[in-house]
Amino acid sequence: MLKVLKTVEEYERALAEAGRLVALDPEEGTPEADELELLSLVITKYEDEHFPIRKPTPVEAIRFRMEQQGLSQRDLAPFFGSRSRVSEVLSGKRPLTLRMIRALHENLGIPADVLLQEPGATLPEELAGIEWGKFPLKEMFKRMWLEFDGASRDLKDHAEELMRRFFSGPGACGLDYVLLRGHVRRASTMDNFALAAWCSRVTQLAATRELETRYTGGAITDGFLRDLVKLSYLSDGPVLAKEFLEKSGIHLVLLRHLPGTHLDGAALLLKSGAPVVALTLRHDRLDSFWFSLLHELAHVALHLGEGESPWFFDDLDADGDSLESQADKMAAAALISEDEWSNAAVRTTSTPSAVRGFAEKLRISPAIVAGRIRHERKNYRILSRLVGHGKVREQFPDLDAGVA
Repeated sequence: MLKVLKTVEEYERALAEAGRLVALDPEEGTPEADELELLSLVITKYEDEHFPIRKPTPVEAIRFRMEQQGLSQRDLAPFFGSRSRVSEVLSGKRPLTLRMIRALHENLGIPADVLLQEPGATLPEELAGIEWGKFPLKEMFKRMWLEFDGASRDLKDHAEELMRRFFSGPGACGLDYVLLRGHVRRASTMDNFALAAWCSRVTQLAATRELETRYTGGAITDGFLRDLVKLSYLSDGPVLAKEFLEKSGIHLVLLRHLPGTHLDGAALLLKSGAPVVALTLRHDRLDSFWFSLLHELAHVALHLGEGESPWFFDDLDADGDSLESQADKMAAAALISEDEWSNAAVRTTSTPSAVRGFAEKLRISPAIVAGRIRHERKNYRILSRLVGHGKVREQFPDLDAGVA
């Protein structure tokens, strides 16, 4: 009785029996023909398991196609970028890039799974409007956001595969997310590629920290914001603010901006629905920290959610539209209420002692009061000793890697 072959001896006996039956050349439908068919099946199964055929390496596949079609290294130069790169790839000194793989697959018909060295793999679809080399690869590599074994000079060659991996990493918001139209407040040209990379890094960092509390819509009230502002009275207020928000189910991520973004902060929702406020500390001052934080929380309260933009990016030196004005107004009122501010003598007598006295009365940081006066007067040379220069980053030193 035929059975699955488990040993070399059984395999060799099956081969001998199959050879005997083949020599008989049995007619279809006879017992001998049926036995030969079954023997072929068990023999093939044994060979597949014990003598698998190794797929060629990418270089072997390329050399085979060159020999098959009579191609020289010169003929392959258009697919690699230059003849020197053809030579480097064929000698094993340079790995294939996705651009090269796509060109070899499309023009020479070499199977994608052989070039990618992944069984059944297919090439990713090309995305319109994405110029992979325009992402800030060197800066991301410097900050250790990218996993790359090569030299920084080769980053651009591998831009597509590096950035696809970056945007599909754990917690990353993904290309489908960053390509959605959001709301950007800008004073000058914003580098959208750098902005997308920064956004994805923010979501990666937020995803590494699981909060004990789930955010409840409507939790950010005027009272909530006033309680938060009271923490500014304490020397470690920014650190305490982070803990305060986390206990309400809100992520606070601090991550230095990328060149070309001119970014102060952002408000966005993770795919789980959890809100994230992200700050860059571009202006390392206490007054800037508290206003930026309250502004982004106002976006969470007023604008994020179903039917609204998936994210808000803010250069707070820029003029804003109606949504930004709403967030500005809510933030300003939470920091110092209109009733308190409209009757404050410190608005006209803005000496350092008057600023400190008014802040002490409200039990808030004098930096908030000084920042409000400077902003209203458009004079950023006054009260500079009270706005807390350098007092935020010292509490969150590792901004390149990010704080979540």
